Amino acid sequence: MPTLRQQQQPFFCRQAVLPARNQVASYVTASARAPASQSARDRYRQHRAHSTTTTLYYTASVIVFFIGATYAAVPLYQLICTQTGLDGTPLTAPGHKFDPESMVPVPNARKIKVRFESSVSDRMRWSFTPVTPEISVVPGETALAFYTAHNPTDEDIVGISTYSVVPAKAAQYFNKIQCFCFEEQRLEANEEVDMPVFFYLDPELAYDPWMKDVKTVTLHYTFFKSKNQ
Repeated sequence: MPTLRQQQQPFFCRQAVLPARNQVASYVTASARAPASQSARDRYRQHRAHSTTTTLYYTASVIVFFIGATYAAVPLYQLICTQTGLDGTPLTAPGHKFDPESMVPVPNARKIKVRFESSVSDRMRWSFTPVTPEISVVPGETALAFYTAHNPTDEDIVGISTYSVVPAKAAQYFNKIQCFCFEEQRLEANEEVDMPVFFYLDPELAYDPWMKDVKTVTLHYTFFKSKNQ
């Protein structure tokens, strides 16, 4: 029941007091919630900052990895090739050393024509050509061929070469004892040099039935301008 004081207050006064009380209660409630809301926003901002930092670290790591892989590509490729003989790279791993017994021509074996081709990249200003276009050898027979490189410019240029063997199935039998691939070659202004390739076809080629249709093997070199220049 209303108190005596409430009974004495006019009706319009009681109506004015009630909203005021409600406003005070709302303010008190909002004031109590403000610290909790502020704390939640701070935690969200910290989480976002941590996520952004982590993403940047991962991105930087991936970039560094691919840059390192780019610089290591040629040495890694050369290491794999020398261990496995891929693309006719000279086998230098233990157990694959060249010995006189593997460099003896196979009796009555058919001769195989070895062709020599060359090219240069767009940025390389050398002229680079084989001295002898082709040589015919039997498996196990050693042979020596030359390429000529000429720098016609007025500045020194450093180049590096890669090569391929065609057909690909013959690459495992193409053994180079000495060559100039994967090593930087420096030619001074207007200098011309002969670059030797000392090689032989593995005697096992003569006994491989998969190689019966191979009559010609092509060795192709491409010279690029060194990135270190």
